[in-house]
Amino acid sequence: MTPDVEWDHEVDALIVGSGAAGLTAALAANANGLNTLVIEKTKYFGGTTAFSGGGLWIPNNPVLKRAGMRDSVEDARTYLDAVLALNGDDVSAERREAFLTEGPRAIEFLEQQSEHLRFIWVKDYPDYHPELPGGSTEGRQIQIGAVDGRILGAERSRMRRARLIIPQPFGMWIMIGEARQLSLIGTSWKARILAVRLGLRGLAAQLRGKKIEPFGGLMLIAALRAALMDKGVPLWLSTPFTELVTVDGAVVGAVVEHEGKTLRIGVRGGVVLAAGGFERNEHMRHEYQPAPSTNMWTLGSPGNTGDAIRGGITVGARLGLMEDSWWAPGILTPEGHSVFLLTERQAPPSFIVNANGDRYTNESAPYVNVGHAMYEAGSAGETSVPSWFVVDQTFRNRYKLGPFLPRQRIPKTWFDSGVVVRSETIAGLAKKMQVPLDRLQATFERFNGFAQTGRDLDFHRGESAYDRYYSDPKQKPNPCIGPVAKPPFLAFKLVPGDIGTKGGLMTDEHAQVLGEDGAPITGLYAAGNASASVMGHEYAGPGATIGPAVTFGFVASNHIAATLGSSDRGGSGAPA
Repeated sequence: MTPDVEWDHEVDALIVGSGAAGLTAALAANANGLNTLVIEKTKYFGGTTAFSGGGLWIPNNPVLKRAGMRDSVEDARTYLDAVLALNGDDVSAERREAFLTEGPRAIEFLEQQSEHLRFIWVKDYPDYHPELPGGSTEGRQIQIGAVDGRILGAERSRMRRARLIIPQPFGMWIMIGEARQLSLIGTSWKARILAVRLGLRGLAAQLRGKKIEPFGGLMLIAALRAALMDKGVPLWLSTPFTELVTVDGAVVGAVVEHEGKTLRIGVRGGVVLAAGGFERNEHMRHEYQPAPSTNMWTLGSPGNTGDAIRGGITVGARLGLMEDSWWAPGILTPEGHSVFLLTERQAPPSFIVNANGDRYTNESAPYVNVGHAMYEAGSAGETSVPSWFVVDQTFRNRYKLGPFLPRQRIPKTWFDSGVVVRSETIAGLAKKMQVPLDRLQATFERFNGFAQTGRDLDFHRGESAYDRYYSDPKQKPNPCIGPVAKPPFLAFKLVPGDIGTKGGLMTDEHAQVLGEDGAPITGLYAAGNASASVMGHEYAGPGATIGPAVTFGFVASNHIAATLGSSDRGGSGAPA
């Protein structure tokens, strides 16, 4: 260690953040024999990953191979290049290649760490742009298998949890592929039978004393945390990171707050910043993000206030993609929060309009793209934030909408607050929405005409295999487009919510943070939403947030170990 600095604690690798990126980095560091410490700002571990479906988009990985899915690094490279070309994103070839080659190794490594870390293929969930060269309609997403939370013991009470929008009774858990089927519970007996089966599955597990985590994000975090516990890697909760310590431009430690004390932690190898983005920081949102923007609309972890990114800024790090987020458009609640619409935007009798009553995007497109469209349409002089999500009674009878199941009564407070309006006529709806009647009427007529022919001549809704993933196959001729014709009509205010910001510290293929001069800052690494995304402004497929986060957490710790030139500091063996 640096001789002229006094430390309260010393480690080889300090991991800041306890989501999938941080926990993977910790496992990799430990496996390389490094003395490792994980710190978490809040009193709960898991980060935004714990709120998510837990899918990982990693092409050509061993899980896909053993499931019989045909993929190759060549196809994946072709596809990722085509995705990044959509916006002319400048992501280095070296960094792209690191993701494609190290991602499969990261999954192989994780499966070696614990019997609970076993992944399965989410079959037939397409890439988000499967029509591009190298794209896949079968999909490249994987997720963890069902995990019994009892493996955590008392630590389970310290895992971050979101309040379930729609309760899952009887100990029910839902895998990603099952969620697709359940989205049609209002129209499909097959979906209803599945719901009964899932309830019985959950009840049977409960009777056996099991506590299966309800969805994939919690399953993944539980399995990662259990693996760290088995290996004795410490995780300090309620330990905010406050600043980096540098000597001659190299990061050699960090200052943290722990148990009421300010501690200086010396780091022999490196600090991995994996503490998420800045979605909960109102000041940073106003500084970097398009307007209007607010931390009320995000689904990110409450602790994600940009601490890691600001720490990097103080030591001269370069930033990228700060204006962008993993947009997740959702309907407003009376309290001003956003409820993510995923399956709903692909349900047929629905469309989105701006303040002039005009459609401006393919409603069924990937959520990041719809978010981009909301801001781009607004920059053209038309107010698109908020927009309106317009449905009819057919939609309400058949499909879930935000927190409401099919036919479920919408509370009066939603109408009183103005976040949803209802009318028996288009004229009445236009008046309550405060949009021009002639333009809204024209939108209804044009859209319903498309529903008859099955072709959206304006925005091509339903042409991509991704558009159709959550659609209703009973709707003909286009499963994404049905006539919005049965009163009463309803319109819900739609805002560009997000599942996290995607801008942050620029990194290289080793996950090293780059300085303003483009050179790596010695001893400093970043992964997950603390770093600028390898996906650029796009979203290659389901799980393209967690997949790269896990990959570059793995890469960072391997590079730290290689830099230290040692693998015998008491860990459990270097990664394969």
